[in-house]
Amino acid sequence: MGKSKKKRRRRRKKNDHRKLFAWLTVIIIAALLLAPFVTKLIEQGTHPLENSNAVKKYCDEYGVPQTLIYATMKVESNFDPNAVSEAGAIGLTQITPDTLNWLISKTGEKLSPEDLKNPEVSIKYCVLFYSVLLKEFGDTNTAVAAYHAGRGQVNEWLKNPEYSSDGRTLSKIPSKATSHYVDKVNNALKIYSQLNKEE
Repeated sequence: MGKSKKKRRRRRKKNDHRKLFAWLTVIIIAALLLAPFVTKLIEQGTHPLENSNAVKKYCDEYGVPQTLIYATMKVESNFDPNAVSEAGAIGLTQITPDTLNWLISKTGEKLSPEDLKNPEVSIKYCVLFYSVLLKEFGDTNTAVAAYHAGRGQVNEWLKNPEYSSDGRTLSKIPSKATSHYVDKVNNALKIYSQLNKEE
């Protein structure tokens, strides 16, 4: 009797191990299958498509990719229309009063820096600014660098063969802050481009 009980116990243990292994296999396979959907849900939560009507309207008008504007809003303010930086940049897209004054000279609108807290105004002038930068530099990375560091600074970098081989695009960004900013915008841009594909 003792031996048969031991055999039964061994069989039970083997069966328990097999069941546990089977359940673990099912859980791992399910996790692998669900991972892309979970990732997408997380990305949709962290990378929203807020103010989509204004983004579409002005991107269509000025010929700028919508994904670039969403990526900029994500990095600049994380979609906070009331954000104000230490440098005095305001709103969703963190435009400075000086940049606004330069841009409204092109549109003829009368606006104050406080108007940049209005999402529509912030988005319009971000898109307009990018349309100017993309035409001037012809390269997204260089345009993003100019959005952060300023056109004048980027034009100075472009004159230096250490930073640009052709005088039009930056092969190296000498400012760590601007380089980090461009990387962050590019990362957000990849996510928005992927989400846009899956829409």
